[in-house]
Amino acid sequence: MSMAPAIIVLGPSGLETARRIRAALDNSEIHGARERVAHADISFAGASEHLAGLFRAGAPIIGVCASGILIRALAPALSGKRAEPPVIAVAEDGSAVVPLLGGHHGANDLARRIADALEAAPAITTAGDIRFGVALDAPPEGWALANPEHAKEAMAALLSGARARVTGDAPWLEAAKLPLSEDGEIELTITYHAERGSPGKLVYHLQCLALGVGCERGCEPHELIDLVRQTLETHNLAPQAIALVASLDVKADEAAVHALCEHLGVPARFFTPEELNAQADRLENPSDIVLREVGCPGVAEGAALACVGKTGDLIAGKTKSVRATCAVGRALRPLDPEGLGRPRGRLSVVGIGPGGEAWRSAEAVSILRAATDWVGYGLYLDLVADLGGRSREHRFDLGEEEARARHALELAGQGRDVALICSGDAGIYAMASLTFELLDTGSSGAPVSDAARRVEITVVPGISALQAAAAKAGAPLGHDFCAISLSDLLTPWEAIEKRLHAAADGDFVVALYNPKSRRRQGQLSKALTILRGARPGATPVVIAASLGRREERITTTTLKDFDETLVDMLTVVIVGSTATRRTAKTTPARVYTPRGYEMKEHAP
Repeated sequence: MSMAPAIIVLGPSGLETARRIRAALDNSEIHGARERVAHADISFAGASEHLAGLFRAGAPIIGVCASGILIRALAPALSGKRAEPPVIAVAEDGSAVVPLLGGHHGANDLARRIADALEAAPAITTAGDIRFGVALDAPPEGWALANPEHAKEAMAALLSGARARVTGDAPWLEAAKLPLSEDGEIELTITYHAERGSPGKLVYHLQCLALGVGCERGCEPHELIDLVRQTLETHNLAPQAIALVASLDVKADEAAVHALCEHLGVPARFFTPEELNAQADRLENPSDIVLREVGCPGVAEGAALACVGKTGDLIAGKTKSVRATCAVGRALRPLDPEGLGRPRGRLSVVGIGPGGEAWRSAEAVSILRAATDWVGYGLYLDLVADLGGRSREHRFDLGEEEARARHALELAGQGRDVALICSGDAGIYAMASLTFELLDTGSSGAPVSDAARRVEITVVPGISALQAAAAKAGAPLGHDFCAISLSDLLTPWEAIEKRLHAAADGDFVVALYNPKSRRRQGQLSKALTILRGARPGATPVVIAASLGRREERITTTTLKDFDETLVDMLTVVIVGSTATRRTAKTTPARVYTPRGYEMKEHAP
């Protein structure tokens, strides 16, 4: 299951059971009804709409609720048996676990895992599972069924009295309670070769093949994909038997390699030249030229052999196209990519909003829960502590921005899944820009490592302080606005002052970030003096402090009556334009900047 299981909780009485389930299932998330469940990973308003959306997206659903609720919510979304994700109902006290849908798509196995964690018995009703202890269309990890469209007919025949014969070695089939016979009518074939199946022949592929690849920098994805397809056809190898794609570590950011992985639906793993050099005496086609260029005598063959180990072998030596190579290694058992080489590292620069959990995006929550490592200023890590438990924390002090960005990049360069946590939006006065600067120029220090340059970078947006402050006050950003940081630690005050004058002359609504700190006490007064020179004293001003936190404070005042004692380092100040107004007929008064619809209404 590629998507994180969603554990649905509709009331506080089911929360403890949901937490026990989450502890047993890696990367699962608790989805709680907004008004009734506190501290959920993801909150929702309408249960039926939320459930239907998860189902259509293919997410496994575990409802800690009555089965009827799930049935009524999902009935309109049901289409075909082969497309449905797992749906499981769990009693609020954990006493019953019932797979409702997707039994042949992981629901039965998932129900067994949940039941084990809750010390309950799974209520599995799938006929094949009950009679034979196995679902023929849901082979275990490391195996793939080539013709799932024939599984229902084959299982029906077995349930009606037909017998099965197993061709090849499959311990999981032999351990089942299938009616076996050497001349059985239903053939269960085990092979890594490409074979056609039928209602009387189910073909299972042991995922024991490792596809080693190499290519020139910038190789077109279609060239590598075509080379692999031709190689598999030449050697009659089944694509479903491939467990992973492997290559040299310098190819970790090669687009063609990742396009191939997406095409095959398998992960990529990478090895150092030293690790591939260890396979040198096993290569069928070593190359001195390759040795001189990359430090090992063969990339494709070496990577394939590194995956299959000493007991494995090459079943397809190096094949070449103009700019790419590939080779196939075979292991004696299913290959587990998790224990082979390293994945491409991933760095997610995550904006968590002003601080409150209600303002975190679903994407941010999902990425934070999945990350192996969190990097950030200690306060920011504390703000998301409710999502922790599985991630290793790397805490930095305020002012150590470059150090934490470097650390995050280097961690990701080791193949880890790293979240660099920012308050507000990751790209607004936060860490995203610095991350790309380090990759581009190295900033003020030494360049980052080559491994760090090859990581996958994702920027996850969050609600910025100016958005949050504006929303709390009304709509002061309803027309043109700008943001200016008053911190002169990295930007000369002369440049900041020039921008303030330009904003004042342009009559922009101005959001002032970093207005004051322990060491910077005079910049805010200077900024307000510049703005007072261009707009009246009655201009509305919003002072928003500690947004999204318990001590949040929103104050609406004017330029004339502005009180600087209300401002600290956790404050953003929004100064209106000459068009910004305060409502006279609402309680409390709200601040807004009109777009000009009134003039549009009266236009000739």
